[in-house]
Parts: sequence; C-alpha cells; structure tokens
Amino acid sequence: MKDGRQRKNVKIGLFVEVIQKSHQRTGELTEGIIAKILTKSPNHPYGIKVQLESGIVGRIKNIIE
Repeated sequence: MKDGRQRKNVKIGLFVEVIQKSHQRTGELTEGIIAKILTKSPNHPYGIKVQLESGIVGRIKNIIE
C-alpha cells in the first residue's frame, strides 16, 4: 500500500480514503477520487491534504489500488 503522507505517491484521479477535519475525533473515513492536491510540502505527518471530486477536503489515510 502506498503511503498517503508522501506527496510523490498522490496523483489526481486516485481513489482514496480521507479523514475530514470535523471527523478527526470519530475517525470516520470518506472515499472519493482526488480532484486537487492542497498540501505543497513533499510530506506531512498526518497525510497529504486533498480535495475530492465531491468537494470534500481531507487528509489521505489510505490509497486504494
């Protein structure tokens, strides 16, 4: 499984599971396809922040292949 904390593994069009800011306490994951990569740095300890095609913004927890 690719690491969602490394920007090099994240590409537009990938199917991923993200955690939204409002769901950090519950750990509820949302699935979707990446429309936009929002994190500029090459890595982030909590996951790269992305916007899904649905408009939801969250940090990547899992990259589904």
